[in-house]
Formats: sequence, C-alpha cells, structure tokens
Amino acid sequence: MHVERYGHGGAPILFVHGFGTCSFLWREVGPALAMANRTAFAIDLFGYGESDRPFDAQYGIAAQSDYLDRALTALRLTKATVVGIDLGGAVAMHLAFNRPERVERLVLINAIAFDDVPADDIKSMQRNTARFALKISRGVLGAAPLMRELLDRSVADKANMPDPLLARYLAPYVGQEGLNHLLALARAVDDEDMAEVDLGQIDRPSLIVWGDQDPFVSPKLGDRLADTIPGSRLVRLPGTGRLVPEEAPDTLANMILEFVGAAGMARTE
Repeated sequence: MHVERYGHGGAPILFVHGFGTCSFLWREVGPALAMANRTAFAIDLFGYGESDRPFDAQYGIAAQSDYLDRALTALRLTKATVVGIDLGGAVAMHLAFNRPERVERLVLINAIAFDDVPADDIKSMQRNTARFALKISRGVLGAAPLMRELLDRSVADKANMPDPLLARYLAPYVGQEGLNHLLALARAVDDEDMAEVDLGQIDRPSLIVWGDQDPFVSPKLGDRLADTIPGSRLVRLPGTGRLVPEEAPDTLANMILEFVGAAGMARTE
C-alpha cells in the first residue's frame, strides 16, 4: 500500500480517500497539517492509486478496513485520527467499530452509510457493468468518460476539476485493463460489509463535514450520521461538493486542526 507522509512529530492523522480518487486528493491539506506540527499520512487504499492491485484481491469495505489496520502496524502507529471521505469514510467507520483501539478520533467527509452504500455513482457502474464490458470488447469505451462524469459531479464548481487534474486521477485506469479494474473496484463495494457495523456504538469523538452539493447520496445523510454516532458534530459547507479537499482545502485543514486541538495554526483561505 502506497503512503504519502507530511511532517514529523505530533499526533498522527491518517487520510483515507474515496472511490475514484487516491492519496493525491490530500496534497494541499497534508502540508497545512504538517505546518501545524502534526504528522499526516495519506494512504492509497488497496487497488487504488499507486498501491498494488492483484487480480484476485478483495477490495470491499471490510477488506479495506483490515488492510488499513495492517498499514497502521507497518507505519508503527498504535492509533491515529482517521479522516475518511466518501468510501474512505465507510472504511474509517468500519475500522472504528471493529478496532476502536486504532482510532483516536474520526473525521467523516461526505461519508457513505446506511442506504447510500454504495452511493449512486458506484451503483450506476454496478448496474451497467455488462453494457460497459460489451463496449470494452468492441474497443469503443475507456475509463475516461466514466471518470470524467464522476469527478465533474463531485465538485460544485467545475473549475475545481480542470482537465489536467482529471487526467491525474484518471492515470491508474488507462486502457482496457484499467477500465476493467475500475469496474472491479465498483463491484467490490457492498452494503453487507456495513451490516455488522453499529454506528450507535462508535464511541470516538467524531466530526462530520458535509459538502452540501453532493449529488450521489441523500441530502439528509449527514444529519442521519450526526444523529446516530454518539456525541458527533456536523458542519455543513454550503456550495461545496463531495470533494471538499479539492474545493476548500484550507477550511478543511483548519477544521481538522481545531478538532484535534491545534486551532489557528493552518493557513486561512
């Protein structure tokens, strides 16, 4: 599993990206935390970004939670504040429920849960896998159209997803093999992995950050998470899409620092 590190010293913070993105998502948030004397680790989930992707591996939420536990061991971290977005939020909640000793605090950014596992972007890929496979066989479809639509709709302002940035996220899914792998990652996301997770039993301090222009999940999902996870706090970001680290990185960095007790030490927008 590929990991990017920002800073040295201070309580660790672990970033977990969502579907279709990778550790690159945190490239502006991580340095802001490092400047505030925190150590941040941005991980590529197994099968994503620069992490390995064996053809016979498991890529579902439960498997990713287990890989995350092992990654913490490899990084020699007993526990960390875990920041998860979208699918990464579900992985973070799974870890917090099953291995609570690993999680100091939770920051959930537009995390999928309840009836929104998987979210509509992944459900669409799952429903149309056969049609995509036929087009693949005819050589008329690549990952670019799928990823462009997903990433364009993940930001409220299309200017925050320019073509060079889109190309960076698309890089792991080039060619027929890349598209097949993207569809395999989508198929791996199953609500059964979250069936055993009782969010009402998560007893870690939790901050829920919600970009309110997320078209892939119920607009009430943030409220439902806040009502279910004991003692959690919900902060909404109006006019922001799912990819909060792309649209409001400095705001997000300051919110995380305030949450972990280091307010006012990051940049301001």
